Amino acid sequence: MAKENNVTSLVTTLAEQVGQELGCEIVDVEYQKEGSEWVLRIYIDREELGVDHELCQAFSHKIDTLLDEKDPIPTEYLLEISSPGIERPLKKPEHFNKFAGETVNVKLYAAFDGKKQWQGKLLGYENNQVGIEVKGKALWLDVETISKAHLVAEF
Repeated sequence: MAKENNVTSLVTTLAEQVGQELGCEIVDVEYQKEGSEWVLRIYIDREELGVDHELCQAFSHKIDTLLDEKDPIPTEYLLEISSPGIERPLKKPEHFNKFAGETVNVKLYAAFDGKKQWQGKLLGYENNQVGIEVKGKALWLDVETISKAHLVAEF
């Protein structure tokens, strides 16, 4: 896990540079083994315009050049650039505030009130806590206890 965290930290720094240049946000960076291959996946988004093929291609070209120069990954890997999708991951405080009012799914490292997974209306982020409304009751969770959080697609 330390190897993955170190790589994601280094790549996030490089991706933020490319994101600023192309006017897009870095939503998340994942580096994980999938089957026999390592995959470096960078999720990007752009206000109002969204993410299209051209943006992914431009981002891929620029980050690939930086990754070749800096060489922060010692093994072979596949590079994927993607939009965060409709069930977008929520990682940063600004994500939790931006999507307040939306339905979210939150997974915890350890059970809280007997459950490790909660779904409800996102209330936002305050004082290092994420709020969700579940069955009319506000639930505030310390951000350090959250293993994953994402929007829930509603049709």
